[in-house]
Amino acid sequence: MPRLIQTPQIPGISECLLEEPEHDDAQIAVVVCHPHPMYGGTMHNKVVYRMARGLRHSGAVVLRFNFRKTGVVEEGMEDAKAALGWLRARYPDLPWAMAGFSFGARVATQVACEEAGARFVLAAGFPTRWGKPGFLEACAVRKIFVQSTNDQYGPRGEFEAMFATLGEPKEVRWVEASDHFFAGALDEFEAKVVLQAHSL
Repeated sequence: MPRLIQTPQIPGISECLLEEPEHDDAQIAVVVCHPHPMYGGTMHNKVVYRMARGLRHSGAVVLRFNFRKTGVVEEGMEDAKAALGWLRARYPDLPWAMAGFSFGARVATQVACEEAGARFVLAAGFPTRWGKPGFLEACAVRKIFVQSTNDQYGPRGEFEAMFATLGEPKEVRWVEASDHFFAGALDEFEAKVVLQAHSL
């Protein structure tokens, strides 16, 4: 079991969980963002949980939190920046990164590209159908995407066209799954997260 610390003291954040690596000292601090709260997304989402566990197994201390219920991207970014500020203050000697799934991937990438110093951003199930993410084209942060081959919100053709416009460094790892939520392939998804995180 991870060393689990509940952290309800972050201003503006209603609920969050901080998890440290089970066996080793943390090598990096990562904020993980969940899917759209208007459609049932929470920090307990199964993809978010697997992402957080994979990162933790790779030596990360991971902070998950719940967005406000509005699902407005700008408010989501405010929440993510509040979580990130708290995490960096708690672990000032660690490098930091952002990660997220679906709506959380959009928020995480934008925060990582705006805030100076991110080691990387890990985006799973990046939705292409919410408008063109122009901010990614000039973003110099290492961008790592993990995408389902049958993602209904980020179809492979649309995603590959978007990916081609993005600035380096960038990587994509495809997972053979039946839908956006990596149905039937969560073990493979988590393995991709662990493998990718170990390579950083």
